[in-house]
Amino acid sequence: MKLYADRLPTAIRQLLTDILVVLWIYLWIRVALWIHDTVEKLAVPGQKLESAGAGIADNLADAGGKVGRVPVVGDDLTKPFTGAADAARSIADAGQQQQDLVGQLAMILPAIAISVPIALVLLLWLPLRLRWMRRAGVAAAVRDDPAGRDLLALRALAGRPLSELTRLGPDIAQSWRAGDDEAVDALAELELRSLGLRRTPRPRPSRGAPAAG
Repeated sequence: MKLYADRLPTAIRQLLTDILVVLWIYLWIRVALWIHDTVEKLAVPGQKLESAGAGIADNLADAGGKVGRVPVVGDDLTKPFTGAADAARSIADAGQQQQDLVGQLAMILPAIAISVPIALVLLLWLPLRLRWMRRAGVAAAVRDDPAGRDLLALRALAGRPLSELTRLGPDIAQSWRAGDDEAVDALAELELRSLGLRRTPRPRPSRGAPAAG
């Protein structure tokens, strides 16, 4: 598997795109953390409400306990304190429920904020990047082999636009079918160039040593 192209313009474009994607994800992570911290601040009133309600309930319960010690009428005097303490506990419970709701929102809203950008990366950019890496890796592995060049030429004939093929000559397909080395190399070069790869020069056949005179 190949990470970056051989040709400098394509490699620079790929590197800049990768950096931008990383910065994009980092930015949205920071946004999600900011949303989390901002929503968490909404729990402060609930915390104060719970603390105040619990404090009032404890004080009323303590006062009711003391009033309850009064002979004869102690039980009757305790009832208002008990009712008020229950009401204060209800206020404290409301404060706790508000904190629970804020805690849930502090988890859900950042998750929503970051899920869309990451989904765009995973569904759009990553498949294209992996597809190029796979294709470029295979092409780089076979470009030095004569049979591999032929396969690259066939892929160019099948996948490259007609306007690009006609620049190689009107009979480029016929030349390829005839096994013309120059046509095969030109088509292989076209496919490699589309992937940002360089063509390895075809080795020239060695000539025999001159006969001794």
